[in-house]
Amino acid sequence: MANFSAAQAMNTTTQATFIPELWSNEVVAAYKSNLVLANLVTTMSHTGKKGDTVHIPKPTRGSASAKTSRQQVTLISATDTEISISIDKHYEYSRLIEDILDKQSLSSMRQFYTDDAGFALAKQVDSDLWNLAEGLQGGTVDASNFGGTAVIGSDGTTAFTGGNEAALADAGIRKVIQTLDDADVPMSDRFLIIPPVEKKNLTGIARFTEQAFTGEIGGGNTIRNGLVGDIYGIPVYVSSNSPTDSSRACLLAHKGALALIEQMSVRTQTQYKQEFLGDLFTADTIYGTGELRDDAGVLIAVAA
Repeated sequence: MANFSAAQAMNTTTQATFIPELWSNEVVAAYKSNLVLANLVTTMSHTGKKGDTVHIPKPTRGSASAKTSRQQVTLISATDTEISISIDKHYEYSRLIEDILDKQSLSSMRQFYTDDAGFALAKQVDSDLWNLAEGLQGGTVDASNFGGTAVIGSDGTTAFTGGNEAALADAGIRKVIQTLDDADVPMSDRFLIIPPVEKKNLTGIARFTEQAFTGEIGGGNTIRNGLVGDIYGIPVYVSSNSPTDSSRACLLAHKGALALIEQMSVRTQTQYKQEFLGDLFTADTIYGTGELRDDAGVLIAVAA
């Protein structure tokens, strides 16, 4: 009988050239960040319209007056202002697919690039809105410490100065909610976005998980399914795209705090380039972002 050793056996390393590399769209998609902010703010379509600036009226709130018998009513006279949002953002995603690659690759390759393009552009829009959120509560966009107006998660009132961030706590969430209440921000259409690191902290808050607060209705029970739900009636979303500035940011805001103006939604084009013997694939979008109401949102600093 011939002798042989295990080292002589063929395996995936020695015969690697016979194994095709598969584009696994499903795996890639599963690892994508959860993009939520762009879907929660005020969105205005400017598709098909000309111009580079959108002017949004900002009426001045009036007050009630006592009516005196036999006297005329008190007229409210005010000069209303406006908010101007520039449509100045144009982003693209392009790839050149040479003929040899197109012929030899699996059919899923183009689908991967299409999906990846949509993700890249969506992430850019989401990041621009997060950056704009630094200006809420009188903050400064692109400044340190999330614009200088963020508060820490433990109490919702202590200013974030860099290094003093704290995990979300029940008292902190209630205080930030009060900040919006004191500014007469509508109760409806509020939302809380947290980074993944805070999900485990939030599920430790009794009002987010215990039966007395979440109820027993099917999949709505956080204890049973572990899904992010709502707290104090405010929907909670997880986004791995929340900014980092020596810590991570949460955002409790109203839909009317920020605006996204879309002049051209995501568009895809393909052109054959003979000089390269390949197809040029491009996806692009044109939009603008702006702050609508300064007091309708608060950034909360938590640990990274």
